[in-house]
Amino acid sequence: MIQLKTMLNCIDNSGAALVECALVVGQKKHATIGDRFVAIVQKQRGASDAGMSTTSAANKVKRGDIRHAIVVRTKRGSSDRTAVSCASTTNACVLVNKSGDPIGTRVNGVVGAELRRRKWSKILSMAPTFA
Repeated sequence: MIQLKTMLNCIDNSGAALVECALVVGQKKHATIGDRFVAIVQKQRGASDAGMSTTSAANKVKRGDIRHAIVVRTKRGSSDRTAVSCASTTNACVLVNKSGDPIGTRVNGVVGAELRRRKWSKILSMAPTFA
């Protein structure tokens, strides 16, 4: 369950490495797999601790950007009707634009199968596997 101030790994190649949940979109208190939320980019992928000298021109987002994101994995996991529970070791998300198209072109890692029921087939098609 993702709520305000939760830190999530960004598993696409948009340029963000770590994002923070700022607002769950809709009238919900918590976000689960497939829910949209407003994210603030906290850490950029490829940025060194000494400075931002190693940033790539391919990064589509930078630190401090406010974007929409979709939850694709949670630590709590989810269970379906067959009583199979799928839990992960990290919370993860994929950045999308306001119309729902993913910002990145690739997803690195496993995403939840609940995305199929939530009509996020574009994210599922980019992912290598889903559980």
